[in-house]
Amino acid sequence: MTARQASVERNTNETRIKVSLNLDGSGKFRMKSGLPFLEHMLEQVARHGLIDMDIVADGDLQIDAHHTVEDLGITIGQAVDQALSKTGIRRYGHAYVPLDEALSRVVIDFSGRPGLEYHIPFKRGSVGEFDVDLFYEFFQGFVNHAKVTLHIDNLRGNNAHHQIETVFKAFGRAVRMAIEADARMQGTVPSTKGTLSG
Repeated sequence: MTARQASVERNTNETRIKVSLNLDGSGKFRMKSGLPFLEHMLEQVARHGLIDMDIVADGDLQIDAHHTVEDLGITIGQAVDQALSKTGIRRYGHAYVPLDEALSRVVIDFSGRPGLEYHIPFKRGSVGEFDVDLFYEFFQGFVNHAKVTLHIDNLRGNNAHHQIETVFKAFGRAVRMAIEADARMQGTVPSTKGTLSG
């Protein structure tokens, strides 16, 4: 199998971000961003998705975290899109993940068509210093640039930390399932159109 790896840099007046990833990794993770809670969440994606990630982000955190979080979603999405050949993959992935009282479901389709359905009834507006509204911006950036359809549903939960952690773990598991090689699809694209480019 061809190595499914990519490195992407995004430099704007607001952020400077570099993402390197290996979709066939073992879950190795290194990140420097100044956003420890987001780093904790993305480590869940790496570990449960078995994706190696090396991320450096320098953003205008003196304003707030919005630009950095959104641009991380964009850059990770671009890297996944560049690393992934859609020939012979499962295409669809899903996962349910619990954490104590919280339960989330994530379903993904590497369809070539960006689409996000995001339903997380957070019980509070922040986890520590991190504004939970920014998770939507992360996933919207990812969806637009990885060109996937993504459905995120937190089915229950009373603790905002548990709610979002179940989402990120389920996201990692769903991505892992969708990008796995399907022996029965070998050499073909899993679409009756013959393409997953939109």
